Order: sequence, then C-alpha cells, then structure tokens
Amino acid sequence: MKRLKPLAVFLLSLPCILAVIWVAGEIFGMYANHMATRKQTSTLEEHLEREIPDIEIIRLYSETGNTSGTGNHVECLSSALFSTQMQKPDIEERLSKYYIFDEWSCYVDKTEDGYYIIYVNTSAPFPDNIEGH
Repeated sequence: MKRLKPLAVFLLSLPCILAVIWVAGEIFGMYANHMATRKQTSTLEEHLEREIPDIEIIRLYSETGNTSGTGNHVECLSSALFSTQMQKPDIEERLSKYYIFDEWSCYVDKTEDGYYIIYVNTSAPFPDNIEGH
C-alpha cells in the first residue's frame, strides 16, 4: 500500500505537470518569436542605412503574430517608412543581396506622400506558437 500512494500521487499530478511544461514552452516560444522580430527589424534598419546613402528613416514598425490572417501560425513582420531620392527599382536592386522581393513577403511601395515603405514578413522560429491562433 505504501508503494501505491506515491505512484497514485504522481499519476494524479501528471496532468498538472504536463500543463505547466506546455505553458512554459509556449511562453518561451513567444519570447523567442518576439526576439526574432526585433532582430529582423534592426537588421532591416542596418541594411537600409548601409545601402541607401541619403535615407531618412521616418518610422520603424514590427509585429509578431498571425500577420497575414491566412491560418494559425506566427510570423515576424518588419517595416520601415523612409524617404530617399532613389527610385523603387534602384532601392530593390541595392537591397536584393539581402532580400528576395516577391510582392508578398517582401516588397517596397511608394506612398502617396512620396515616401517609401518596405515590408519584410518571415516565418517565426516557433510558428505553431499559441500567439498565431
């Protein structure tokens, strides 16, 4: 009987233990995904400043989550609003060594105000994290 009691306690507490492990894994995944987005945004800023000599970055934006709304997965979205005298094809040419411009996950657009905006959207390191649901 004394041997069965510890086993029974373990078996009864196993669902709680597994739930705590699952929640800890989700929290770790969220943290890692947000860190990846911050790194992607800072790298985008570095690439822009390195490749476009007369750039003036107006605003940087980043978002972690289900940014496309096409399913339950997590993405890292980074964008920058900037001004330059360069034209869109020249900007894309200079940045093509870092990014593949496919008009869906990475593209440059010109706004009505004459500014440019670049979007970079990649999959997160933990794409099946709860944050994407």
